[in-house]
Order: sequence, then structure tokens, then C-alpha cells
Amino acid sequence: MRLCADVGGSFIDIAAFDDDARIVWRRKTPTPVDDWAGFVAVFRDAAQATACGRVGVATAGLVDPASGVVASANIPCIDGRRLAHDLRGALALPVLVVNDADAFVLAEATLGAGRGHDRVFGIILGTGVGGGLVERGRIVSGAGGIGGEWGHGQMIHASPVAPDAMPVFACGCGRQGCLDTIGSARGLERLHQFLHGVDVDSIAITRGAEAGEAQAAATVAWFCDLLGGPIAMLLHAVSATIVPVGGGLANATGLIAALDARVRANLLTPVATPVVVPGMLGDEAGLIGAFVAGG
Repeated sequence: MRLCADVGGSFIDIAAFDDDARIVWRRKTPTPVDDWAGFVAVFRDAAQATACGRVGVATAGLVDPASGVVASANIPCIDGRRLAHDLRGALALPVLVVNDADAFVLAEATLGAGRGHDRVFGIILGTGVGGGLVERGRIVSGAGGIGGEWGHGQMIHASPVAPDAMPVFACGCGRQGCLDTIGSARGLERLHQFLHGVDVDSIAITRGAEAGEAQAAATVAWFCDLLGGPIAMLLHAVSATIVPVGGGLANATGLIAALDARVRANLLTPVATPVVVPGMLGDEAGLIGAFVAGG
């Protein structure tokens, strides 16, 4: 059996897979974000409970493919560590570590919404914006592990004539105007406040838009306009043919359908069937991706 984990800033979802890729044991526990010994104990206890022989980890944060060093601002105890190396030493088991967005896309490309497509560009629209690219079942990680990280780099610029006319927000990466600032659930809320001067959470906005509420519908339409072009541009650049969506906004089916329409309207080659689609694997995608990555 193989032990696989999806490590986030709040919880570690950890499961044992049998040789037929079925989950036979699963546990969810709070992430000991500041406690390396506690972090290791989660894996050690699970390994002892399941007698697994290998470990696969999908984690929040960048994973440098050359050094194995993880950069994870939300989980200080693994930030700057060669996580696979250090866990391997602590557990005396083979360990593979991949980025959680990459794991999501790999799972969807293999067993989910991207099955049958040679190139799959998956996106995460949750607390932030993330993504990954999979080509013929292989994660394209890029230098420093940033392959598929499409949320950063300034895309929105203030006008020198009317600087307040565009939603240029500060980004956690230190830049301004990144897609991460407007393309996430928090970004949807920022756009709504920018347009209408009121603070409303993303769930209320998406539900309001589907119910025909004018302000919410205007916000969702602008959100899709702002993201539709960049996603189409990325698809042109990498020749991907499907975009599975994960994260909280993937549950807003009306928003995803509207985003798909904007993306397809921006594609140079007409496409008759949906391109931007909700992921199919739900909260098991990270675990499945960690399993598939281990071969």
C-alpha cells in the first residue's frame, strides 16, 4: 500500500491506497504549521497504522524540482526544507513531494475532467489563484517549480489619466495588479466592493448572480471578462485543450460556465464544447495526484 497526503495550511488529509488505487484508510488532522516534530508525527502515526511502504505528498507551496526545497509561507515548519529528503530520513520510507496544484491537475488529467487530453492546464480559483500543466501524464514543473503558476506578474495597470478606474490591488507576492488579486474568491469580493462599494462574500455573489441579482451579475461578468482573455492566451501558448477548475469557485457552476464562454470567445480556433470545466474528483484530487505522481 501507499500513503498519500494533501497538505494544506489548515489540515492534512492523509490516506492509504491499495494497489488498485482505491482509498482503504483515511484521516484528516489539523496541520501543525509551526511544529516539525508534530508534522512528522502525523505521517509516522499514519504509516504505522497502515503499514504502507511508500509516501506521496501534495503540499501547498512551491517545490523546487532540482533541490527539493519547499517554499511555503502558510506552513512555516516545512518552509525552506528539503521536504522529501527530511521526511524520508524521519520515516525511513521513500517519499515523493509535489505541489498541490500540480497534484490536482495530474489527478484530473489522469482520472478526471482532463482524461483523454494530451495537455491539460488546470487552475485553482480558491483563496488564491494557482494552476499546473500536465503533458501526457507528466507534470511540467519548470525552473523553481513555478510551471503553471499563472496568477503572478502584473496584468492590471492603473491609467495615468484615471488611476482609480482599474482594480489595481496589492498582491501577496509583493507586486500589484496580479491576476491572483482579482481571480480568486477573495478577488471576486474585491471586484464587488470596487464596483458597488459593499462587502459581500463570494458565495453570496455567485448565488446572487445565478438568481439574477443585478449587482452580483455585473461583478461575475467583469470577473469573467478579466480572466477570459488571459486563460485563452495561456491555452494558445501551451496548446492545452481542457481547463479543469478546482478551489471554492469551482462549485459556482454558473460562474464557471460564464468563464468558459469568455475563454472560448477569445480562442483563435473555435471550440464547440466546454473548455473550462469543474474538476470531477472533488476533495480526493490532491490525494489521487500524489498517488499518480509516485507511479
